[in-house]
Amino acid sequence: MSQNTRVKTEQIFIYPTSMNKKFLITILCAAAAGAGSAYLISELNSSKSETRIITQVKETPPKYTFVSEPQKNGSGFPDLTEAAESTVKAVVNIVKKEKVAQQGYYYSNPFEELFGLMPRQYYEREPSQEQERSSGGSGVIITPDGYIITNNHVSENASSLKVILNDGRTFDAKLVGADPTTDIALLKIDATDLPTVPFGDSDKLRLGEWVLAVGNPYGLNSTITAGIVSAKGRDLNLTNNEMRIESFIQTDAAVNPGNSGGALVNTYGELIGINTVIASPTGSYAGYSFAVPSSIVQKVVMDLKEYGIVQRAMLGVRYLALTDAFLKTEEGKATGITEPGGLYIDSVEPGSAAEEAGIKAGDIIVEFEGMPMHKTTELQEAMAKHRPNETVDITIKRKGELKHFEVLLRNKAGEAKLLDKNSVDVKAVLGGTFAPISAKAKKSLRIDGGIQVTEVGNGLLKKSGIREGYIITHINGNPIEDVSDLDRLTDPIQSIDGLYPNGRYVSYSIIND
Repeated sequence: MSQNTRVKTEQIFIYPTSMNKKFLITILCAAAAGAGSAYLISELNSSKSETRIITQVKETPPKYTFVSEPQKNGSGFPDLTEAAESTVKAVVNIVKKEKVAQQGYYYSNPFEELFGLMPRQYYEREPSQEQERSSGGSGVIITPDGYIITNNHVSENASSLKVILNDGRTFDAKLVGADPTTDIALLKIDATDLPTVPFGDSDKLRLGEWVLAVGNPYGLNSTITAGIVSAKGRDLNLTNNEMRIESFIQTDAAVNPGNSGGALVNTYGELIGINTVIASPTGSYAGYSFAVPSSIVQKVVMDLKEYGIVQRAMLGVRYLALTDAFLKTEEGKATGITEPGGLYIDSVEPGSAAEEAGIKAGDIIVEFEGMPMHKTTELQEAMAKHRPNETVDITIKRKGELKHFEVLLRNKAGEAKLLDKNSVDVKAVLGGTFAPISAKAKKSLRIDGGIQVTEVGNGLLKKSGIREGYIITHINGNPIEDVSDLDRLTDPIQSIDGLYPNGRYVSYSIIND
């Protein structure tokens, strides 16, 4: 019996595992699944083959199970039917309704405009007018009592959410919580005895391994496509949020609008990712799709369910990968390092977990909890599995010598404790994009610091009437000198102070509903 098996077992099944064009990143609909599975997976390695053991838990057997070996058909490809049939029952269709303000519109005589006789005229609709817009996505049932994983972009700004099960039943859904930095959200419906998808271990995925994408593209319910794992740890740089965690699984399974929040499963029917984005010049599938790995999804969902917010651990360093390409740049040459490998620490935040442990700028992270570090996404994914107040072992190379550091992780407020459930993601709540203020602008406006609103999205900025160009100098009385200062705030926003580029100071008092 494997040492990884921690429960009494009844049955054991043993078998060997044997753009020259610039791409547009399109957010899609996909879903994740799998908590409460009655199956634990462990792997045994021998000199001849790799063996996988699936053990059935006697105490709480699931309603839908997948225990048989994926058979190969005459062509030599694995038979994916059992994985598909067991997963499709637990993947749902999500319908979101969202209230959006009607935008202004242009009107003109096209012939007069063509010959330059009359410019376009712009007409502004009343700002109070709103229209309701519907959109769709997918989700994955992870518990029999109705917890469902989907993408944050599927559920955000929803005035209502409905979930349609594979058997046609429809339920109103409640948003339990969401995490924009990983694009994961957790919903709940009032139901019992539902089919689920068990979580698998995305860390054990291998390149070339067969996977299935299950979702509802273009409104085509219960659609299943197959492909292989093309790459792991992809960073697509979808947002400018410094807190973002992107370490996508890349596959060539066909994924289209409507798949977002849907399941990516392996040949054993285990959830190993939530389909989230595609890379495409057209907005439709063009060969590349990406999923949030289950190692990240599972921790985010557990946090949302238990704490109401994601408990994100912070190391407090800025780092970059020591690649051959980087070492050939002027910045790379300035480090004095000649051999590639590891993550170079460019700076350490004062009072951070790293500084308290003795880690310094110029150090190279070579291992995190015994795992070799080569790419920035590897450390992002590893950190995403931990919470504040946990201790991790980090191996550092300093002046050619290896040193081990026990690091007590902290929250984004710089404290070694879990955040209160009322803590907020200030940047997400504000809803917009920001940029630092130039030294010239600071001197002209006679301010010491601040960040400028470069775009107003759906959030507190828009609701408060804050316009693009506004310079935020204080939030809740706390000085805001850099965009990163937003990530350190955790209290609900009560006030925003600042000025516009013309020098007019404006303060906003926020009334929280």
